[in-house]
Amino acid sequence: MDFLKQHFATALIAIAIIVTGLILGRSYLSKGKPDDTVSVVGLGEKSFDSDLIVWRASFSRRSYELKDAYAQLNADIRKVRAYLKSQGISEDEMVFEAADISKEWSRIYDEEGNLRQTIFDGYSLNQSVKISSKKVNVVEQTSRQVSELIDAGIELNSEAPEYYYTKLAQLKLKMIESATKDAHQRAEKIAENGGGSLGKLKHADMGVFQITAENSSEEYEWGGSFNTSSRRKTANITIRLKYALD
Repeated sequence: MDFLKQHFATALIAIAIIVTGLILGRSYLSKGKPDDTVSVVGLGEKSFDSDLIVWRASFSRRSYELKDAYAQLNADIRKVRAYLKSQGISEDEMVFEAADISKEWSRIYDEEGNLRQTIFDGYSLNQSVKISSKKVNVVEQTSRQVSELIDAGIELNSEAPEYYYTKLAQLKLKMIESATKDAHQRAEKIAENGGGSLGKLKHADMGVFQITAENSSEEYEWGGSFNTSSRRKTANITIRLKYALD
């Protein structure tokens, strides 16, 4: 018993050395042996038409009297609303945001460029309107034909429409399924050509969901691209699978 107590630490060190040797020996023997797995990447891709359009536009009025500017702007709002309704856009698809008010100033400088005088030049009221609708054709055509408003004295600043798809969640699930099947078929073919068979799935990793304009040269982004400028889009996703080989 005294002998064991005196040499207990030495015995533990010896055991540790033996165990470490066995582990390193196995690692050395297995070094260079092929990994009996196969990694493949599958692609899921789908082109589709956007089913929601968002169009923004703005117009403004200026006057020395704030009350007059508001009166003119409210008259313009009624004209714009009536025009949009005549094109087939409903009231609940329009959002007239609060007017942005700013004071305008004229600045007079001397010959040396020093500011000599600042003169109040009136109020400027800017009105924005946002159209969100599933009637993509109607809004798209309306955004391109605003000559009636211009003829009515309303200088409408029209922005390019934005296009969205409201069923992305369902689409993404279908694409994941498609990409997984594609990867599985690739793995089976590799195993078959190598004279083996496909074993159990060991690891799966999903890539980034990307949406670009159809037939475009848009580059993918690290966090995923989401195109809103094109009505016709292409979505794709990658799935990386790792299988054991039997």
